Amino acid sequence: AATAPRIPSTRLALHHFDTSYSLHLGTLWPSVRAGLLCEQKYGALLNNFAAADHVPQELELLNATDFISKASEKVQQWQQEMMAQPEMSPPLCASISSKIKCYTFPRGDITRFRPARPDTLGLLDYYLMDAASLLPVLALHVQPDDFVLDLCAAPGGKTLALLQTGFCGHLAANDVSISRTKRLYQILHSYVPKEVRDTVSVTSYDGRDWDQVQGGTFHKVLVDVPCTTDRHSAMEEDNNIFHRRRTKECQMLPMLQLQLLMAGILAARPAGVVVYSTCSLSPLQNECVVE
Repeated sequence: AATAPRIPSTRLALHHFDTSYSLHLGTLWPSVRAGLLCEQKYGALLNNFAAADHVPQELELLNATDFISKASEKVQQWQQEMMAQPEMSPPLCASISSKIKCYTFPRGDITRFRPARPDTLGLLDYYLMDAASLLPVLALHVQPDDFVLDLCAAPGGKTLALLQTGFCGHLAANDVSISRTKRLYQILHSYVPKEVRDTVSVTSYDGRDWDQVQGGTFHKVLVDVPCTTDRHSAMEEDNNIFHRRRTKECQMLPMLQLQLLMAGILAARPAGVVVYSTCSLSPLQNECVVE
């Protein structure tokens, strides 16, 4: 142990990705690998609760665009094409909430967004997050007065996005980590007025046991599970799951993910909707868990 070379966790992660993802993705892997190792680009999720009507115009002057509006235009284009060609199968896409707006810079533009600013009531005008993190929220297709469960909610970006729909009759935000739950509380207090926060219950249960707490209760359940967090694992030594001391934890991830997904299914009402998501490319953590 004293003489073994200290290989950085990031290098171990990248070696693992090169071995497994090159087989899974084939010729796509070199470009995906480059994307993983690039500086992360953020989207600016507008806060509908803040008095910040000027922000969209400010961001558009910087050449940022609302990617969700762009997606809505694309859906309408697909629908028109289907009407013209009835033999075409409909695109697999979620109904997109027009209330959620997230601005991103064009491909190749690495401009950084300014830090969020408070309005007159102290609510911040936007939340910086990976824009892809909104896709699970959009896929849930929250409807008015839905009871919604975010089973692994911290640090809180998706919870905040769910509230931006304006449709949650009640939102349960749970995370097993008490320290990460504190971060969730901070986000809610920074972005959400008290009358809306009162519709959110924040808990720190083990998500695998949720069905024993409130089974068969929710119209919509988001199961955004702990995973290898590929970009973080390839770029950051801090809290890296590929550290040699965390080998067993890494190996057990698919079982944990499966247990969380099962708990999410049991938490849903009959005919409810469950969305399972990760920020990993691993088939073992995605397709295999769902299958």
